[in-house]
Amino acid sequence: MDSRPARAAFLEQLTAAGVRYMFGNPGTVEQGFLDELRHHPEIDYQLTLHESVAVGMADGYARATRQPAVVQLHSGVGLGNGVGMLYQAMRGHAPLVVVVGESGLRYDAMQAQMYADLVAMAEPVTKWATRVVDPDSTLRVLRRAFKVAGTPPYGPVLVVLPADVMDQPTSEEAVPVSYPDTASAPDPAALDRAADLLSDARNPLVIVGDGVHFAGAQPELARLAEVWGAEVWGADWAEVNLSVEHPAYAGQLGHMFGESSRRVTGAADAVLLCGTYALPEVFPALEGVFGDGVPVVHIDLDTDAIAKNFPVDLGLVADPKRSLGLLADALAARMTGERRTAADDRLRRGAAARAEARAAAVRRGREHAEANDLPHIAFAEELAARLPDDAVLFDEALTAGPDLFAPLPPTEPGHWHQTRGGSLGVGIPGALGAQLAHPERTVVGFTGDGGSMYTFQALWTASRHDIGAKFVICNNSSYKLLEDNIEQYWREQGIPAHDHPEIFDLGRPAIDFAALSKSLGVPALRVEKTGQAASAVAEMLAHRGPFLIDLVTGRGKGR
Repeated sequence: MDSRPARAAFLEQLTAAGVRYMFGNPGTVEQGFLDELRHHPEIDYQLTLHESVAVGMADGYARATRQPAVVQLHSGVGLGNGVGMLYQAMRGHAPLVVVVGESGLRYDAMQAQMYADLVAMAEPVTKWATRVVDPDSTLRVLRRAFKVAGTPPYGPVLVVLPADVMDQPTSEEAVPVSYPDTASAPDPAALDRAADLLSDARNPLVIVGDGVHFAGAQPELARLAEVWGAEVWGADWAEVNLSVEHPAYAGQLGHMFGESSRRVTGAADAVLLCGTYALPEVFPALEGVFGDGVPVVHIDLDTDAIAKNFPVDLGLVADPKRSLGLLADALAARMTGERRTAADDRLRRGAAARAEARAAAVRRGREHAEANDLPHIAFAEELAARLPDDAVLFDEALTAGPDLFAPLPPTEPGHWHQTRGGSLGVGIPGALGAQLAHPERTVVGFTGDGGSMYTFQALWTASRHDIGAKFVICNNSSYKLLEDNIEQYWREQGIPAHDHPEIFDLGRPAIDFAALSKSLGVPALRVEKTGQAASAVAEMLAHRGPFLIDLVTGRGKGR
C-alpha cells in the first residue's frame, strides 16, 4: 500500500466502512482531515451549528438504520457540548463512532488552549474511548471503533485524532469492518431449565427493552407472550418491540419512580426479562421488586444487563430472536389444554381491560382539549388520516405524547422512535437523522417547547441541506413534565399542593416558534385553534422541504 498522510487514510477507512454521512461542527485542529473531504464526495458532511445537533442527528440516523453513524466534534469544548447527547445515545444504544480532534501529542505537557483529557471526558458516556497515538494504527483503531459500536449492545464510541499524528504518513490499508455474528442460541439444557422455571405461572410477566428491537425479535416476543398468556411491559423501551395494539402489550413501567413499577412486577409469579435490565427508573426501588420465591429468567446479549441490580434464577447470554422463539416452543410443549385455555383467557381479559382504560384516557384527553380549546387532538387525528403507511415518527413529545399518539399508535418496527436518556432536544435533530436514513419516506419529529430550544438551530441544517423532515413543537409554555413530577413529589411527601415554581414557566416572554423557524430557513405555521388543524396538516405534508408546526397543547401563564 502506498504511503499517504493518516488524515487521508482515515477518510479512506470511512469509505471502506460504507459511511455516507459525517455529522459535525468543524474546528481548527480537525482542519487537516476536513480539508481532505474534498477528495471524498461519497461522504456527505452535514454541517450543524452546535455539537449537540450533530450528535442528535447521528443518533436518529443510527437508530433508523441500525448501522454506525460518524460524528466529528471539536476538541475539549466541542466534546463537552456533545456530552449530553452522547449520554442520550448511550442510553438509547445508538451505534455512533465519534471522532474528536486535538492539537497534537507533542503538546501534551503544555496544557495549551482547549487542552482536556478527552478520553476521560468521554468514558462515562461511551462503550469505549481511545486515542490514536501512532499513524500506523489509525485504521486499526477505527475498525475496532466501528466493531464495538455496531456489536450488541450497540452504543457510542470515541476516537481522539491528534493533528500531528494525522499529518504523519502511513501505509496501513483501508479494508471493510469485521462484525461478529451474535445470533447465538442458548444451550438446550439451559433452555429446558428456563421453560421449567416459567411454565407453571398463573400471572406471568415479560419485561422487555430495546434489545428485542435491535435483534429483530418482535415476532418471537409476540408468539411467546401468546403461548404463555403473559403481559408484556416495557423498560427502556424507545422502539417498537411489540405493537401497542397486541393483546399482550400492557404499557411502560415507571420511568421515574420504582414504586410505580413495583406494583406491576411484585404481582407476577414468574418473570422473563429480555433486552433491558431491572430496572432503569430515575428513583428505582432498592428491594422487593420481585415477589419472594418468584422465578426470574433473563435473556440478553448484554452480559452487564443480566443480574445487574437483582439476582436472577437463570441468565442466558444469547440472541433474543433465537432464544425467544425456542423458549416459546419449549413452553408450548409443556402447556396442557387447561393451561392453554387459561393463557388465552388471561390475554383476552387483560386486553379488554387495557382497551377500556385507553378509551377512558382518550375521552379525558378530548374533554380537556375541548374545555380549553386546544387543537392538538384534532391535529393528531388529521395527521393520522393523511400520513402515508410508511411514515416514520420521532417522538420527544413527552407529556403531550399520550394524546398525540392515541390516533398514531406505534405498531410497526422502524416506524417510531422515542427519546431516550433524559437529554432534552433530540426531537428535531433525531428526525433529521431519520429522514436522511429514509429519504423516500415522510418523517415527522415531535418535541416540546422547552426541549426544542436545546437544538432549535438544527432547523438551519435542515434548510441548508434540504432535509425534508417535518417538525411539531408541542407548546404548553412550560416545562410540563417538571410540573407533573413535582405534583407527584408533593403527594409522596405529604406536601399540600401549591403554585408551581415560577422557573418551570416558559411563557414570559412567549417564544414565537414560527418566526424563529422562518429565520432559520424553514417555513412554519402556528396552530392554536381546533379549526386550524386540517389546513395546517395539509400544508405541512404538501411542502416538499422541511416544515414546522407550532402546536398549542396547553395555555401557559404567559399567553
